[in-house]
Amino acid sequence: MAKKSKKQQSGGTPATVALTAAGTPYTLHAYAHDPASPSYGEEAAEALGVSPDRVFKTLVADVDGELTVAVVPVAGSLDLKALAAAVGGKRASMADPAAAERTTGYVRGGISPLGQRKRLRTVVDASAEAHATICVSAGRRGLEVELSPADLAALTSAVMAPIGRS
Repeated sequence: MAKKSKKQQSGGTPATVALTAAGTPYTLHAYAHDPASPSYGEEAAEALGVSPDRVFKTLVADVDGELTVAVVPVAGSLDLKALAAAVGGKRASMADPAAAERTTGYVRGGISPLGQRKRLRTVVDASAEAHATICVSAGRRGLEVELSPADLAALTSAVMAPIGRS
């Protein structure tokens, strides 16, 4: 019988389990999530006392029929044309929320770029490289993981590209 890791025993998310399994250093930040909050990402930045340019949201888009993950600062928005270009595609649109949840295994507002049910192509906004660490969803609303942009890119096989808009 396989022994469960400490994170699995304590109810870790697939994202934290993946980080622990990879031996990647990270810091977990929990906060009280308000379901009435209009922006999960901005709520996280405020609750954690972190600049919104260091907190990144995970969005799922459809690029030429293929689901693709975009990780962009919560203070801005996703440039769909730039995302398509970053992966050699022609057209991008936001994915159907139900398809994004089904494919990643996470609920909207808690989608993490890490530990997804099905590994998707991932693009991280190049602005992440300006920071020693960034925060992304740890796979549950009210839970963020802080790690280096390089570690995030390595674990998700991400491309770094200018896909965010202020």
